[in-house]
Amino acid sequence: MRDYDEATAFLGEWGPFQRLIFFLLSASIIPNGFNGMSVVFLAGTPEHRCRVPDTANLSSAWRNHSVPRRLQDGQEVPHSCRRYRLEAISNFSALGLEPGRDVDLEQLEQESCLDGWEFSQDVYLSTIVTEWNLVCEQDWKTPLTSSLFFVGVLLGSFVSGQLSDRFGRKNVLFATMAVQTGFSFLQIFSINWEMFTVLFVIVGMGQISNYVVAFILVGYMLLPLFAYFIRDWRKLLLALTVPGVLCVPLWWFIPESPRWLVSQRRLKEAEDIIQKAAKMNNVAVPVVIFDPVELQELKPLKQQKVFILDLFRTRNIATITTMSLLLWMLTSVGYFALSLNSPNLHGDAYLNCFLSALIEVPAYITAWLLLRTLPRRYIIAGVLFLGGGVLLLIQLVPADYDFLSIGLVMLGKFGITSAFSMLYVFTAELYPTLVRNMAVGITSMASRVGSIIAPYFVYLGAYNRVLPYILMGSLTILIGIITLFFPETFGMVLPESLEQMQKVKWFRAGEKTRNSMDNEENPKVLITAF
Repeated sequence: MRDYDEATAFLGEWGPFQRLIFFLLSASIIPNGFNGMSVVFLAGTPEHRCRVPDTANLSSAWRNHSVPRRLQDGQEVPHSCRRYRLEAISNFSALGLEPGRDVDLEQLEQESCLDGWEFSQDVYLSTIVTEWNLVCEQDWKTPLTSSLFFVGVLLGSFVSGQLSDRFGRKNVLFATMAVQTGFSFLQIFSINWEMFTVLFVIVGMGQISNYVVAFILVGYMLLPLFAYFIRDWRKLLLALTVPGVLCVPLWWFIPESPRWLVSQRRLKEAEDIIQKAAKMNNVAVPVVIFDPVELQELKPLKQQKVFILDLFRTRNIATITTMSLLLWMLTSVGYFALSLNSPNLHGDAYLNCFLSALIEVPAYITAWLLLRTLPRRYIIAGVLFLGGGVLLLIQLVPADYDFLSIGLVMLGKFGITSAFSMLYVFTAELYPTLVRNMAVGITSMASRVGSIIAPYFVYLGAYNRVLPYILMGSLTILIGIITLFFPETFGMVLPESLEQMQKVKWFRAGEKTRNSMDNEENPKVLITAF
């Protein structure tokens, strides 16, 4: 009695067919790197100040002093959301009074930007912020835009899994690509923020969750290049939809999953795909690949049903699950907050975004090397301490030391990204086979909740430049400390049942129980009679 893996073992593990399909599937998710971080430039907030209409009867001196000044990062800058009451300064101008000499500006009445704003075009020609004035009293809409995109990603992860089991992997893959590309294109014609945001939620639902990190990074690193040359948000969005359209021909090259076809009893279609794979791999094909009788015998052997409450069955398992949820969520907050905040750093916004993507390459390589040789909880805690520690140091850097601040942010991103990439392996090793997929699924959901929260950490930077880094650094160090209380999985035999998992000594700092001490001091000898 053979299962699917045994029936297809003759193909080999990594032949030409497998490499081709891997490359085609990976290429199809490059647009995810665009869509996931496109909001960084689509919703960029340039410098702005209250508009003073040209029709206002003001002298040049009063026009230059029509906006009050405020302290920001130790420097005086024009206020973004207030101006002096236009009627009052028009009267002073008509009387020939000079600002500062004849009139004390600090005593003047102020008003909101009744005539709109003037936006700097040094970085962006237009964004959704400049299009619909998402500043001052409306600035809460900018982080909400990003959060709702990630809400869409969370909803899509629920729906896509169910649909792929029902309609097939290939159909759902291309359906989500169509949703992502089609609704991104529709966003170009948005007439208001509400329309843009609703469409953005749907684009998020089309985000494919099963991806290869290296190819996501390709899209992520190309994004600032597109944005640098295309600084109008509608044209940029149009350019970012093109790669999705180019993926359409892949429909005729990527086959349906043979494993899914077998599960649906569509054996002839599955065998046709396997035969083509064998031909490409230049291996002989058995006379019978999938024996219906063997598959029928395997069908009754169903796995024991498990429920989400099984992850909280005992105090030990519940504690590990709760810590895992916190670990995933807070690491995700740090990762996405640093990624979304990269254009707000001093210096070139496009270069900073590129560096934020580039630093992930050594982070993933480092994580891979560490996972091969060192204990899990120590290396995850170590990179979290590194990331959180350097983020806390940013508050000590003078405002004019831009290069040092950027370097510390990138080092923090390096540590948090390394930890994030190790969580999948660590979580899978913590749980037994029966609940492993469920555990990874629920913790991944916690990470999506973290991505929904992350934009509001960036939003805090509008009030204090270093506040987001203080919060992210503190939470990252906190979760690093919690990581040290996990059970170690490196070099250990993986648990096969919940009962085995309950025996894991996850709390390393506690004393041994009385029973365990008695067993060590008075070991029992088993005598077998023959």
